[in-house]
Amino acid sequence: MNIHGLLLLGILLSSLLTGVIIFFLREQSHRLRTWLNLLGAGLKLILVAALLWGIYHGQGYTLAFDFLPGIQFALGADANSVLFVALSSFLWFWTTLYAVGYLEDSPHRSRFFGFFSLCVTATTGIALSANLVTFLVFYELLTISTYPLVVHRGTPEAMRGGKIYLVYTLAGGTVLLLAVVWLHHLAGPVMFKERGVIQALVATHRGELQILFLLFMLGIGVKAAIVPLHGWLPKAMVAPAPVSSLLHAVAVVKAGAFGIVRIVYDVYGVENAAKLGVLPPLAIAAAVTIVYGSTLALFQDELKKRLAFSTVSQVSYIVLGVAILGPAAAIGGLIHLVHQGVMKITLFFGAGNYAETLGIHRVSEMNGVGRRMPLTTAAFTVAALGMIGVPPLAGYITKWYLKKGAITAGDEWVAVVLAVSSLLNAAYFLPILYRAWFLSPPKTWPQEHSFGKWETHWMLLTAPLVTAALVIWAGVFAESPYSPLAWVKLIVAREYGP
Repeated sequence: MNIHGLLLLGILLSSLLTGVIIFFLREQSHRLRTWLNLLGAGLKLILVAALLWGIYHGQGYTLAFDFLPGIQFALGADANSVLFVALSSFLWFWTTLYAVGYLEDSPHRSRFFGFFSLCVTATTGIALSANLVTFLVFYELLTISTYPLVVHRGTPEAMRGGKIYLVYTLAGGTVLLLAVVWLHHLAGPVMFKERGVIQALVATHRGELQILFLLFMLGIGVKAAIVPLHGWLPKAMVAPAPVSSLLHAVAVVKAGAFGIVRIVYDVYGVENAAKLGVLPPLAIAAAVTIVYGSTLALFQDELKKRLAFSTVSQVSYIVLGVAILGPAAAIGGLIHLVHQGVMKITLFFGAGNYAETLGIHRVSEMNGVGRRMPLTTAAFTVAALGMIGVPPLAGYITKWYLKKGAITAGDEWVAVVLAVSSLLNAAYFLPILYRAWFLSPPKTWPQEHSFGKWETHWMLLTAPLVTAALVIWAGVFAESPYSPLAWVKLIVAREYGP
C-alpha cells in the first residue's frame, strides 16, 4: 500500500474510528465527545483537501485488494468522486457543530454520534468506491447506519418512520444487488471509468442492458427519492434536525443522486446510454418528480415536511441534468449536487433553530419570527430564495445551465418544467418569508428558550450563517477558477470531451 492508498484509507478512518471510540464513551463525557467529533471532522477536511489538490494536479489514487475470489474491494478517486466527498466532508463538519449544540442536553448522545460518524463513513465510502461491488457495500452500510438516527427519539412515530425507511431502502438495496450481480455476470468486475465500461456489450446485449438500467434506477432511485419511490422521506422527518440535515444534504438522498450519476457516466457512459434509449425515460421520471414534489410541498403546514417534499423535487434536478444529452445540462445537474446541499442544509438548520428555540414546528406558527430570530431567518431567506432561483444565488446558476442545456438539446419541454418548478418553489417558500418578516409576532411562542444575548445557541447559529454565505458565494463567484462550478466543468469536459 502506497501513500496515496493510505490517504484514501485515512479519509475513511477519520470518521470510522471517531464513531467507534464515541460508542464507548459515557454519556457524561460531553467535552471529550465534542472534541472527538470536531477533530475527526476537521481531520477529514484536511485529508480531503490534500486529495483535492492531488486530483487537480493529475495524481492518481487507488487502493484495492481481493476479499472474495473474483471480487475486489477497491477505492479510488477521480474528479467526480472528489466533488461528492469534498461536499460531504465540508457539510459534515458544520452538521457536527450544529448537532453538538442541538443535542446538548439530550440522552443517548454517544449512540447518536457513533452512528452519525458511521453514516458519514458510509457516505465517504460511496464517494470513493472504485467499482460497483464496493459501492454496493457502502450503500447498504449507509442504510444500516442511518436507521438508528431516524429512530433516535424512540417515540412510536419515530419507530414507524424508521420502519418505513428501512422497508424502502432495503427493498431498493435488494434490487441494486440483483443489478450488480447481473452486470457482473455479463461484463465481469465493473470498475468505474469515465465514459463507461459497457461499450462492447451495447450491440450484443441491448435488451439486457436496458433492463439492467431500469433495475439500477429502481434500486438507487429509492434513496434519490424519485417518484414513486419517495414515500420514506417525509416519514423520516420525525428524526432530529441534524439527522434531517444529514439525510437531505450530506448522506442518503445525495448518495442516491450521486449513484445515478455514477451509473449513467461511469458504468454506462452517457453516449452508450443515449444509444440504448434509456435517458429520455429517466428525464421524464425526474421531471414528474420535480413537479410532484413541489406541488405536495404547497400543502404542508409542518415546516420540515414542506422542506422534505422540496427535497423530493430539488434532488431530481441532478437526475434531470444527467438525463439530458449535452454538456450544459450535465453542468447544471452536477453543480446542483453542491448547490442543493448547501441550500437545503441551511433550511433544515433554520427549521431546527426555530424548533429548539421557540418550539415552532409549523409554517402557521412563524408569524414575526424574523424579528425574534433575525440572523437565523436571514440565513433561511437566502437559502429559500436560492431554491427559487433568484439571481445571483447558487440555485440560479443551476437553473440557468439546465435551461440552456435543455434548449441546446432540443428538449424545450424541460425549460417549461423548470419554469413551473420555479413558480411552485416561490409559491411554497415566499409565504414562509412573508410570515416571518412582515406579520406581527404572537405574544408568546409555543415553547421559548432563552440563550442570553444570542437569539439561539451559538453552535446552532454559526452553522446556518456559514452555509448561507456559501449559497451567496457559489452564485456570485460561480465563474471564478476555484469555484465548485469550475470543478464540475472539468468533470463534464472529460465525460463529453474527445
